[in-house]
Amino acid sequence: MNQQRMTIDEQVAYLMQGTAYGDDLLRQNMADELKQRLIEADKEGRPLRVYCGFDPRTSDLHLGHTVPIRKLRQFQELGHTAIFLVGNYTSLIGDPSDKDILRPQLTPEQVEHNGRTYAEQAYKILDPQKTEVRFNAEWLSNLSFAELINLASNFTIQQFVNRENFHKRWNNGDPIYLHETFYSIMQGYDAFALKCDAQIGGTDQLFNIVTAGRKVMTSLGAKPNIAIILDILPGTDGEIKMSKSLGNHVPLLSTPEDMYGKVMSIPDKAMGSYFRLLTRWTPSEITQLEWDLASGSVHPRDIKMKLAHEIVSIYQNEQAAEEAEQAFVRVFQERKEPTEMPEFQLIAGQSVLDVLMAGGMVSTKSDGRRMLEQDAVRLDGETLKDANIAFPHAGVLQVGKRRFLRVK
Repeated sequence: MNQQRMTIDEQVAYLMQGTAYGDDLLRQNMADELKQRLIEADKEGRPLRVYCGFDPRTSDLHLGHTVPIRKLRQFQELGHTAIFLVGNYTSLIGDPSDKDILRPQLTPEQVEHNGRTYAEQAYKILDPQKTEVRFNAEWLSNLSFAELINLASNFTIQQFVNRENFHKRWNNGDPIYLHETFYSIMQGYDAFALKCDAQIGGTDQLFNIVTAGRKVMTSLGAKPNIAIILDILPGTDGEIKMSKSLGNHVPLLSTPEDMYGKVMSIPDKAMGSYFRLLTRWTPSEITQLEWDLASGSVHPRDIKMKLAHEIVSIYQNEQAAEEAEQAFVRVFQERKEPTEMPEFQLIAGQSVLDVLMAGGMVSTKSDGRRMLEQDAVRLDGETLKDANIAFPHAGVLQVGKRRFLRVK
């Protein structure tokens, strides 16, 4: 479907795709407001201003980080202004929304480095020529104490303490620092300063966007922005939020083959979330794919291959996706070794564990021992079990299903 030719109702369905408010009435209200704002903007001949804020607390992004960026891109496709806001001032506090403990405060140097790297990776999705990049220190650093008092007067202590994560800390007797409550107020002021029509965030941002953001804008005489609240992407286990610390993530800078293979490893039940949150597909295209799955007319593996191809082509290119697919078919369906793999020069006296570590096949010695105990290490098809014996001979070393190394 040509996004530029969508009807208003089709645009609303496209932009609300993947949203999760936890409340049907709130979702309907936001959809109705979005429709009305689109109609008004069309009559006025202006694009909507839509923003998403990113506190660059890491420079190592994975697919979970890209979900709100994909939604920004969808607004771009419909001709609206996408604003990539780097929270170089809010990062000095750290968003407490999804944490049960105090976040460590970053230095300005860390924020600057991470923000620059974050934006570069975001351009794998966003059109850089149509993206407005802003930094919230531009206005937050200039707020006077009197202005902050005025903003804070719109909220009660109870509103913050009753938030689930703060409530848990309160009950556990863990400290809640006053500066943590500033975060929501500052984020609400971001929306006002940017004169935004809509703001994008995950379900952990409900309070910040719906309660704080809209209240701050209203108190300052502005029309409240529309909250586009997105569902959380599950990791490759299909259960828990994608996280590097849990090891269920797909790094944005992975090789095409690794990205393709990891998407293929997700359980079938997680495919719908990946359709809605990561792809360029429209609601009607996703409906068809889900009908194919439910009816059994198409094998789930084939649909998952289509999904993996789509994701790799977004972050790499079409040729890389084709080659990653061919490599997957060769290794996993035809049970053959990949045609290309990294090489390692064996040194006399190195143990099996030494080679696993030096060859980059495992990240730690304990990881290497665990893989050996699980019979997940093979040399030319023969299982290796002992970490401490001398490496037997040159050949193709395989760890798990996707890692290969030619030992010479």
